[in-house]
Amino acid sequence: MTYTLHVAGLTRELPLCPVNDSLDIAAFVIFSDVELTVACAAELLKKVGEFDVIVTAESKGIPLAYECARQSGKQYIVGRKSTKLYMTDPISVNVKSITTAKMQTLYLSQEDAAQLRGRRVLIIDDVISTGESLIALEKLVEAAEGNIVCKAAVLAEGKAADRDDIVFLEKLPVFPK
Repeated sequence: MTYTLHVAGLTRELPLCPVNDSLDIAAFVIFSDVELTVACAAELLKKVGEFDVIVTAESKGIPLAYECARQSGKQYIVGRKSTKLYMTDPISVNVKSITTAKMQTLYLSQEDAAQLRGRRVLIIDDVISTGESLIALEKLVEAAEGNIVCKAAVLAEGKAADRDDIVFLEKLPVFPK
């Protein structure tokens, strides 16, 4: 079974994947789809307004954040899923996403945090569903004293499409069993 998605002038067939015994979701994976990434970035940038820097979570948001940064000429920063040797005194927040089996932590180095301080921040991701990843990114930006000016995604899944605090290109339904 698949779901036919029309977004940014393109069409993709998304496989349906079980979340649990009562719910399936359509798997939107932007990795390796350069045409889709470029088109979605261009359409999102038309909708998000002015910003200074982009923040996303590792890992599925990275291609989109990179392409938005490339097209806009702005910097992007990634909330990492683990600390790295080069990260000085990282800020951390916990996150539980619908597509992840267990609790995760996102980290931001002090150097990246300094790049956010006092700047207008665009938070971007591939899909907003439960909003947990978005909350974690908001907490990271707030801890770094950045000013969130927009929260955006390619798709708003399920009830997220009813939110009025996010920008997105298309709704993505969920599939109760």
